[in-house]
Amino acid sequence: MIARKLDLYWRFARPFTLLPPLLGMISGAISAIGAVAAHRGHSFFEEIGARGLFHAKFIAIGSLMAAALNAASNILNQWTDLANDRVNKPARPLPAGEVTVKETIALFAALYAASLAAAYLVTPLAGEPGLGFLGTHQCFLIAALGAIGTFVYSAHPFRTKRWAWPAQLTISIPRGMLLKVCGWSCVATVFADVEPWYIGLVFLLFLVGASATKDFADMKGDAAAGCRTLPVRYGPRSAARQIAPFFVVPWLLLPLGIVIRRGDIDGDGIGDPILSGNPVLLVGLGTALVAYGLYTVRGILRDPDELARTENHPSWTHMYRMMMIAQIGFGLAYVF
Repeated sequence: MIARKLDLYWRFARPFTLLPPLLGMISGAISAIGAVAAHRGHSFFEEIGARGLFHAKFIAIGSLMAAALNAASNILNQWTDLANDRVNKPARPLPAGEVTVKETIALFAALYAASLAAAYLVTPLAGEPGLGFLGTHQCFLIAALGAIGTFVYSAHPFRTKRWAWPAQLTISIPRGMLLKVCGWSCVATVFADVEPWYIGLVFLLFLVGASATKDFADMKGDAAAGCRTLPVRYGPRSAARQIAPFFVVPWLLLPLGIVIRRGDIDGDGIGDPILSGNPVLLVGLGTALVAYGLYTVRGILRDPDELARTENHPSWTHMYRMMMIAQIGFGLAYVF
């Protein structure tokens, strides 16, 4: 009985969607280790050799925090989308009656609390002078902002999910921008460095358009519940054209981040690029993702109406694959 209930709750959390935030936190932290090592004039592996266990502790806590926060957001969204899902996804646990509303509220409340408690424990900068509470608990601050963002997207009185592009921006900030910055904060400060925010901007721009692929198949229920998502407001064809550039353009920021210079970080008297990862790998990653994005866009624009007829359209799968490829690619570029 207990095992069956736990399995139900696991399905309720939508486990497939928990992998990208988990990878995002790990990738962000690995990128921070590589950047810190580069600024200190040594390799990633030398940094790991000196402080590997110290970094690993906070990265592990932060990664579990991100997965718990995403699960909380998923369950909250299913509660606030109950009217939508009765039409769009009646087999989900809540509209199917497998879990109650009280269970749902208790689950997402517990997961939000657990994720923020975990974030509070991520303090890699503890003991450094002059930082204060916010400087020491940067991960907690960013995670709290992300949690607020997911609430604003899903729940009343805000529920920005009702408003097309504002909905896209609201969900892409916590799941794109803040996720990468939060991962970075498991290792180093994010308040005095533009690099984690630039990386976060890449993922924000991708998700602000690409995450709308999930809304096309839900048009009927969303419209009935008063959610004017992009495909509901503009129709599948116009919405597909609007989101298409976001599968391609963000990845152009990778080579641009190598060209644009900032201040001298490593003390060699030369301005450093915004992205301190391996330039060859970053350009290769950007090129590969642009090509993948163009391939995905071709499928989207060839038959936009198919997006609204297929529950798990290939473009939705491609969106998640692109996210994971980008996360892994960024990590490798800062390791080597």
